[in-house]
Amino acid sequence: MRRIRQNCPFEKLHPSVLVRDDAFYMALAYNQAIEAWREDEVPIGAVIECRGDVVAAAHNGVDSLRDPTAHAEILAITQASAYLGDWRLNACTLYVTKEPCPMCAGATVMARLGRVVFAWGDPKMGCLGGAAAMHELPRLNHRVEVFSGVLEAECRSLLQAYFAMKRGKDGASAWVDA
Repeated sequence: MRRIRQNCPFEKLHPSVLVRDDAFYMALAYNQAIEAWREDEVPIGAVIECRGDVVAAAHNGVDSLRDPTAHAEILAITQASAYLGDWRLNACTLYVTKEPCPMCAGATVMARLGRVVFAWGDPKMGCLGGAAAMHELPRLNHRVEVFSGVLEAECRSLLQAYFAMKRGKDGASAWVDA
């Protein structure tokens, strides 16, 4: 089956490697989201940083992998665990362009991530403070620090434009991957 793809009108960001702050790593996650769009996946990207090094970078792959668990966060956690040789990611921070869903929020706790930074909240499905606050359940044996709002406008615009295009609201042209 040939996949119909859409042109992505957004340009990748080019953050300075001299300032490795939350905005730097979120820009890398944003770039992963653009890659997802180019592959006709929902444009959500994730990056995991550990002690200043990027140890994982992924974007949604649900359609291309035909796997409902192939969310950017899950793929990045798997990569980081393999790279570090440990499933406990206490010293790591996950950067993701949209608030994690229930599955991904649970995975952040199970992976013992130290921090999660997301750009844009999701009041319907987000489970790190949006629709629910899974990381604050009283009986959990691990607490994930959660921060939001880093590059929110950029990440929100990307997702909203993608869904508007998919619904045919902007007249964007589709192209077929031969």
